[in-house]
Amino acid sequence: MALSHPGFKMELNYNKNSLKEILTMLAKVDVKCENMRASKVILFNSKHLSIIKEKKIESTVPYYEEMAWGEFKIESEDKELREAFNKIKESIDNNV
Repeated sequence: MALSHPGFKMELNYNKNSLKEILTMLAKVDVKCENMRASKVILFNSKHLSIIKEKKIESTVPYYEEMAWGEFKIESEDKELREAFNKIKESIDNNV
């Protein structure tokens, strides 16, 4: 059994015999599961993603309207710094 998290492996290692018994019982109860008989259970960590398709989790990034106005006084004499602040002002104005 390939597991994607070491914690899953540790937990199932404690219950290996129970897992083997359940698989064997399932094979006896349901004809469709006959090939699930287990004489041995081997657990290992997998670097690969699960083959089971999981629901895509939607982004939880909050979207909000820009609350800054971009109106502030630039008091620097440095030309590069003034240009940088002006770019910030433009960026704020474009987000409104």
